[in-house]
Amino acid sequence: RRAQAVCIPAIHLHMTAATMQVSQKDFEKAQEQLKLLKKDPGNETKLELYALFKQATEGPCNSPKPGMLDFVKKAKWDAWNSLGNLSQDNARQKYAELVSSLVSAESAGQKKDASPEESRHDDYETILVTTRNNITKIMFNRPDRKNAINHKMYREIIKALEEAGKDDSTIAVITGNGDYYSSGNDLNNFTNIQPGEMEKMAKDGAVLLKEFVGHFIDFPKPLIAVVNGPAIGISVTVLGLCDIVYASDRATFHSPFSQLGQSPEGCSSYLFPKIMGLPKANEILLFNKKLTAAEACAQGLVTEVFPDRTFQKEVWARLEAYASLPKNSLAVSKQLLRSMEKEKLHAVNSKECEVLKERWLSDECVNAIMSFFQKKSKL
Repeated sequence: RRAQAVCIPAIHLHMTAATMQVSQKDFEKAQEQLKLLKKDPGNETKLELYALFKQATEGPCNSPKPGMLDFVKKAKWDAWNSLGNLSQDNARQKYAELVSSLVSAESAGQKKDASPEESRHDDYETILVTTRNNITKIMFNRPDRKNAINHKMYREIIKALEEAGKDDSTIAVITGNGDYYSSGNDLNNFTNIQPGEMEKMAKDGAVLLKEFVGHFIDFPKPLIAVVNGPAIGISVTVLGLCDIVYASDRATFHSPFSQLGQSPEGCSSYLFPKIMGLPKANEILLFNKKLTAAEACAQGLVTEVFPDRTFQKEVWARLEAYASLPKNSLAVSKQLLRSMEKEKLHAVNSKECEVLKERWLSDECVNAIMSFFQKKSKL
């Protein structure tokens, strides 16, 4: 059956010698993906897809051979019958692989036809901001510091989100440069502060954090996190405010708030229990549990996990397809989804920042951070 011509994200399938359940999942994805191909793959390929689909769902050909003059039905029967005793599992896998190859070829053709120019925004020091293929990419760029977020980086991310929200891009993507996605708050933000300056530091820090998280809450377009490596603290908590989170299988997710005498932020005190349930959220937010990418995906924080060796290729092919969708439709739908809880999220953000300001001024927090630096210096 001919696929409807609609441009939509390419989904690369992860095919392995896996269980029937995993194979079935990929098979179902491929069926959805096929409907979204923009170009007609041709009659021969459509016959092959038909035969593999029938073999995967019904097994070997079990219908009577059509008459010689019924050309269409006979062509379909011949294609199905030619698969012989190919197992249903193998048919599902071959079907998925064929669809994946069609998607890849179409994506490559689109890239070649478009020959897009990448524009780079040069007025940043701690992040790299580029726009290409209707995607504005905001990349944490302190790889020597594991992309730890200092005060300047907070302000630059705020500025980049403001600009990305107003530019001509369809979607925005946040990712990290180097081995880490982000190690979270740069704890040097808390050092070299004189006793008389502590209250001002806490007040200014809370104002900056509230503004930072507020920009994630209010961002008007689809916002996608591409987590290329370990993520810690604030870089984890704001993932709940992103619309999609893709992760490499080498990524980890860790929010050690109580270990540092602090408390949750990024609306995680509200969103994490909602996303993963209260007991799981408690393990992460209260007891510093570090999640693997697979665990984060199982608990709903991560949308999908990709093998690290193919992570960048697979994710960016998919994102370029997302970015080809109607821009205004995506923005309106995103804002409709977010509008239901925007007021609540801003209230949560305010409360979290208020509590954090108190924590930063507490002896417990100061001592925990000092202990962290002492342990670090001994390593």
